[in-house]
Amino acid sequence: MHTLWIFLFASLAFFWLVQSILLAHGMPQLPYLADAARLPDVECPKVSIIFSARDEAEKLPRALATMLALDYPNYEIVAVDDRSSDATLQILDEAARPDRRLKVVHIASLPSGWLGKPHGLQRGCEASSGEWLVFTDGDVRFAPDVLRRALALARQRGWDHLTLLGWLDLEGFWEKAVMTYFGLGFTVRFQPWRVSNPRSKAFMGVGSFQLVRREAYEKSGMHKKLAMEVIDDMKLGKIIKQAGAHSGVGVGAEYVTLRWHAGIGDIIRGVEKNFFAGANFSLPIVIAQIAGILAMSVLPFLGVLFFDGWARILAAAAVLLIVTIHGAAAYSVKVSPLYGLAHPLGALLFCYMILRSTAVTLWHGGITWRGTFYPLEELRRGIV
Repeated sequence: MHTLWIFLFASLAFFWLVQSILLAHGMPQLPYLADAARLPDVECPKVSIIFSARDEAEKLPRALATMLALDYPNYEIVAVDDRSSDATLQILDEAARPDRRLKVVHIASLPSGWLGKPHGLQRGCEASSGEWLVFTDGDVRFAPDVLRRALALARQRGWDHLTLLGWLDLEGFWEKAVMTYFGLGFTVRFQPWRVSNPRSKAFMGVGSFQLVRREAYEKSGMHKKLAMEVIDDMKLGKIIKQAGAHSGVGVGAEYVTLRWHAGIGDIIRGVEKNFFAGANFSLPIVIAQIAGILAMSVLPFLGVLFFDGWARILAAAAVLLIVTIHGAAAYSVKVSPLYGLAHPLGALLFCYMILRSTAVTLWHGGITWRGTFYPLEELRRGIV
């Protein structure tokens, strides 16, 4: 039995060694937006920034102010109010009166066969006129020259679709512990440096900033193809690449920022609809995810505490690699690298969020999003 544990901890140490090599080799391949030259006025195509908001009155004014203050000569903002019950509609209408760059689309009802967000983004696109589109959210803040640099980067790399990895405003221990764990897991799982390789099936789409050439977007099937897809931002990257467009990922850092959720409670509630959807609403996949997380991210720490001899040494090697990688990931988003020590706590919270999302969805037989209930069977049929 002791030999079996030695083999297991050796395998975990090897896994994290491989991941450290992949990350060390892959992440530096991602271009930084700050390194892209600003596109001159004469080379700036028309860009349409599109977002769909529902009850975003708290965060919308700050985000909208940054969008209206962009240093770009030829752009419009298409803001879709998706059946809001707060002051979102009033905020948008008041901002649009003195500024023709802002168009407001009002949605009073949701047609059957659509989730609210994909429907809103589809309507926004239909009301837009840009050669390039930026899909974002109503709580995202932009640096003034983000468009000049993003278009320059896309042109330089020959990309039809560019996803930017931005920064989250994180406060408090638990937000930082779970979100830096999430960021590391996301990177390990999706390997963003592989997205630009046309021979790779890797894809990515982040809801805070996706720049896409209109022609490529229309060829992909647009949000009509994502009508019932909960993970619409990631799947937009998928259908665009499947349509033959060139896709890539860049590091936006401080050029794209947002305060996603306030406090660990809001984070847990905020991902309630997402995590079971991320497992394709499949219990076997959920079980595999939980088992994998516990084995890779919790078991090595237990091995250091409760084993001895070679088992403890190999577990300690895995822990050292984990803490180093997690610490580096935290540091890259301006969080203390000491949060690498919180790795197993982040993993356990992540497992809880997956289990909670699964349990709530199964208990209710579907999800409620933006005030509308969607049955589980319809959601399963809508997976892209």
